Amino acid sequence: MHSGNDLSSAGEAPAGTYGDIDHILAGLRAARQRWRDAHRRNAEHGAVGFPSRHDIEKIMASLCGALFPLRLGPSFVRLENEDAFVEQTLRMALSRIYGQIRLELGYSLRDSAPERVDEEAARIIGHFADALPALRELLDRDVEAAFAGDPAARSVDEVLLCYPSVLAIIHHRLAHLLHGLGAPLVARIISEVAIVRTGIDIHPGARIGESFFIDHGTGVVIGETAIIGRRVRLYQAVTLGSRGATSDADGQVQRGLARHPIVEDDVVIYAGATLLGRITIGRGAVIGGNVWLTESVPAGGIVNQARPSRE
Repeated sequence: MHSGNDLSSAGEAPAGTYGDIDHILAGLRAARQRWRDAHRRNAEHGAVGFPSRHDIEKIMASLCGALFPLRLGPSFVRLENEDAFVEQTLRMALSRIYGQIRLELGYSLRDSAPERVDEEAARIIGHFADALPALRELLDRDVEAAFAGDPAARSVDEVLLCYPSVLAIIHHRLAHLLHGLGAPLVARIISEVAIVRTGIDIHPGARIGESFFIDHGTGVVIGETAIIGRRVRLYQAVTLGSRGATSDADGQVQRGLARHPIVEDDVVIYAGATLLGRITIGRGAVIGGNVWLTESVPAGGIVNQARPSRE
């Protein structure tokens, strides 16, 4: 039997447990205001809202299902209802991602008329939708590259259903498309959704050619300005990174500089290799595991770990 002042059964802590809640709330309000005063561009947009990671995660699941309905769609999809499922799912997903793009543009184009925001959002979603058939064909080549490159794969269906790298590449190709069309925040959220699900970090600005395969994949990092050619294969824990931020004379970080590697066609980079800076890895080169590389490699070059000398 509980006493009259025992609130544990109601799931509430006794009064005073949290301290002075009014004082805490006032402190949090003051902290928010200091942030908004320091970053004036954010100050007037809290009520407008930003793209939702939660909503985008659901949209991406729908887009994956629309692109590969029999493999990544729900279990009720069959050949006889495939077209109907794709149409319904695509209409819903495009409508919802349009809303997310509209939120981003409402912030980034905040000084523009609402009509301008609507026009730009319509332009982006129109080009995005029109590009989906070609993007599906590009993804088919990625899946085929994974099947051809991994003797453990028994079918392309297994690759689609089971390989985290393929899921990461699907997310990247969709994100890269939106990034180029003018929705970089929505694109970045898509890439973050993929990181959580796969452990593979590909910035949506990275340019990746066809027939791309990441074997295993956990811990792979590909930076914003990286350029990857055709038929490139990476293994787990590979980093295509920068050598650090560059600052101007006033100490401000310079953004948009080309600071990540260029990897040409038919290159293989083995597990744990770290490639930093705007270096070029020539066509057909092979980079061994755990190599730390800050210099370019010619076409056909082979770079392995140094071996200790014998005396």
